[in-house]
Amino acid sequence: MLLSPIRCIILLLLVNSVYSGRVLRKIKERVRKIQYEKAKKNVLMRAVNGHKSMGEVRDGKIHQPLDHFDSQNDETFPQRFFVNEAYWERPHGPVFLYIGGEGPISEFSVLAGHHVDMAEEHGALLVALEHRFYGKSINEDGLETENLGDLSSQQALTDIAEFHQYISDRFDLSNKNTWISFGGSYAGALSAWLRGKFPHLVYGAVASSAPVVGLSLADKDVGGSDKCVGDIWEAFAAVEAALFAGNATEVGKDFGCCETPEDLEDQIELMQSLADIVIGTVAYNEEGGILTIEELCDIMTNETETFDSETEAYDRLIKLVQTDRATGEEPCLDASHKQTIKDLSDTNLDSAYNGERQWYYQTCTEFGFYQTCEDASCPFSRMLTLQAQTDLCLLRCSTSPSTVCPDTSPSPISTMEVATPTLTGVLEEDLDKEDKDMAILIEGSAHCADMNPDSATDHPALKQARKAIERKVAKWLKEAAWKLMG
Repeated sequence: MLLSPIRCIILLLLVNSVYSGRVLRKIKERVRKIQYEKAKKNVLMRAVNGHKSMGEVRDGKIHQPLDHFDSQNDETFPQRFFVNEAYWERPHGPVFLYIGGEGPISEFSVLAGHHVDMAEEHGALLVALEHRFYGKSINEDGLETENLGDLSSQQALTDIAEFHQYISDRFDLSNKNTWISFGGSYAGALSAWLRGKFPHLVYGAVASSAPVVGLSLADKDVGGSDKCVGDIWEAFAAVEAALFAGNATEVGKDFGCCETPEDLEDQIELMQSLADIVIGTVAYNEEGGILTIEELCDIMTNETETFDSETEAYDRLIKLVQTDRATGEEPCLDASHKQTIKDLSDTNLDSAYNGERQWYYQTCTEFGFYQTCEDASCPFSRMLTLQAQTDLCLLRCSTSPSTVCPDTSPSPISTMEVATPTLTGVLEEDLDKEDKDMAILIEGSAHCADMNPDSATDHPALKQARKAIERKVAKWLKEAAWKLMG
């Protein structure tokens, strides 16, 4: 699928949407709850400062076909959406579409965020659509293996096209109502793909997401250093050596594991959990409730604290795990392969609300977004292999091994260290170029941080990126109006 040659902003932030271990999923849930509370506070502050209230928000459900591409299948599922008319300048104001990704949406999807700030400025109608099979947009039996075949990005894009028509009919919209789509992480990819697949539906797309882990750990601007990367590398090598030497019981005690990682599968889970702490820190740096890159690197490189010189890196990694567990109030560190399989096998909608089973299914069948570490430049464990990830696919994602793991290209941690050197900032002249999409690299930021409301503590690069988005969106809306007049 090709992107439209113009009218798409791609924001390069920190980490891609990838399948993660249980520790990173817990970190993501922590951050999600923190962001939810921040959004509530933001809405309250806006109300105090004279902005319109959340009484304008309405939710609803649209019954979508389970399979848009099979005319013989009349099954449907309920898809949740939210609408905020508070800022809409009827009847021809634009429509800002917030696209849900691999998790639930809420009323704050149309109440708080950078897109909401821009909606107020431009008199836009705000709408948000939850992704099929996530949150509450799923049938009761939707997580059964035989029903997951209806979960795909292609179906999701067609859901959005149907939703576009639904909203257009409901609010009597016309071609004078310019649509702009917004999304972050996987939903950022959907935003860009939507513009490419249905350019007649959305005039412009803002896509927030992208790949860079190792570079952040070495970046002095966010508290990283080359020494930090080297010490992390050394620490993981020391853990591997201890496990290979048959000291699994001691390693389990050192890192406070919930269970002793005796089997190879459990040792891989341990290595995934240790990597998750680092990856989660990089992804959500300064988002609150977790460690920052600077704090992580301070622990891993602190020479004022005395450790045994032969086990120094190993001991610092132990301290990092202890600090992270204390921050997240976790009683122990996950290291059970059986528990991972159990989690991915859970078809109960309440316990699967976070989207764990669904996202791994999409990873296995569509994207190949695995976290592996088989490249020589990867700072984590060589035990994190593509084979281990695809074996998990075969176990839990389908009853048919021949269809569960297509020939997809993995997205290894090591390759996430490579940033395109030409995307080093925001250039004013980019705003005037009609022949290409606009890409912004936000240095020193966090995953999808540009989607949050402005904050006094934001890094200069983040503030600059938001201003560039605002100028580009304003330019799109002017262009659309000029074309209608012409």
